[in-house]
Amino acid sequence: MSKLFEIENLCTQFVTAAGTVRAVDGISYDVEEGETVAIVGESGCGKTVSALSILRLIPSPPGRIVDGSIRFNGKDLLGLSEAEIRDVRGSEIGMVFQEPMTSLNPVLSIGLQLTETLVEHLGLSAGAARARAIELLETVGISDPERRLTQYPHHFSGGMRQRVMIAMALSCEPKLIIADEPTTALDVTIQAQILELMKDLTRRFGVALIIITHNLGVVARYADRMNVMYAGKIIESGTARQIYHSPSHPYTLALLRSVPRVDQPRKEKLDPIEGQPPDLSRLDKGCAFRPRCRYAADRCAEEIPPLEPLEDGHLSACLRIDDLPGRPTKTT
Repeated sequence: MSKLFEIENLCTQFVTAAGTVRAVDGISYDVEEGETVAIVGESGCGKTVSALSILRLIPSPPGRIVDGSIRFNGKDLLGLSEAEIRDVRGSEIGMVFQEPMTSLNPVLSIGLQLTETLVEHLGLSAGAARARAIELLETVGISDPERRLTQYPHHFSGGMRQRVMIAMALSCEPKLIIADEPTTALDVTIQAQILELMKDLTRRFGVALIIITHNLGVVARYADRMNVMYAGKIIESGTARQIYHSPSHPYTLALLRSVPRVDQPRKEKLDPIEGQPPDLSRLDKGCAFRPRCRYAADRCAEEIPPLEPLEDGHLSACLRIDDLPGRPTKTT
C-alpha cells in the first residue's frame, strides 16, 4: 500500500493568559490507503487538537499551527487557501465528531444537513442529492430513511445521530475519515454496533480511517496501527499487536494495567496511573511522564527522550526502555 496521508513535526499551540499551551508538540505519523490508525491517550494529551489541525479547524485566535507539514494525497494541506481547504473538508477527508448532538444543527432537518454537502461538493441537483441521502441512511442502517430525512436531530437517539454523522462523513466518498471519539456518549451495546458499522464501511469502500480514542479495547479490535500520545507528543508507535504484546513505554504499560481484564481474578484490584497529566503551558526540559513514572531516573529530568526504533516499525520514546520488564532493546 502507498502512503495516503503524512504528518511531519506538527506543532499546534494556544496562546492564553496563563502562557503558551503546546497542545501538539512535534508529532509525525502516516496513514496508508485503506488502513485504520488509532490515536490513543488520556483526555488533554492532544488527540483532538491534532485531528482538528489536519482540517485546519483550530480556532484562531487563540490557536495556531506553528510548525510542521500535513500532506494528503499529494497536497500540502497547510499551504492551501481557505477556499481550497473547504473543498477538501467533506469531499476528500470526512470527519465524525465526538458528540453528534452538538455537531448536528438542531434547527435544520437531517435531510437538509445531508444534502447540503452533496450539493456543495458534488454539484448534485436537489432531487439527486435527496436520493443519495436516502441511500446513505440505508447504508448506515437507519430504517425508513425517506421519513427520517424530514426529522430533526432531537428525534434521533444518540446511536442514530452517530449513524447520521457517519453517513455525512461518507457522503462524498472521501479517501480518509477522521473519527474523534465516535462512541464516547453511547452505551456499550450501541458502541459495538457503531464500531462494527465503521469497520464494515471502511473495508467495503476502501476508506482509510484515523480513529481517536482512549478505549484500548477499540484499538485491539479495529486498528492496524496505533500511536500513543502523552503531553502533545507521540511516545510509542507500532502495530496494535506489537503494542499489546510488547508495550515499550511506561505510559503504555500503565494504560494497559489500568484496564479491567477478563483473565484476571474478579477481586484483583485495578492498577491506576497515579497523578495528573502535566500542564502543557509549563512543561520542563525533561520527560513529561517523569512525575508519574515508576521507572524514572535522574537522567529523565534532563532530557526529552526521542522517538526511536525498536524493531519492525515499533517506536518508543523512553530513556529507561532497557529497564522495562521484558522490553526489546533499541536498534542501532
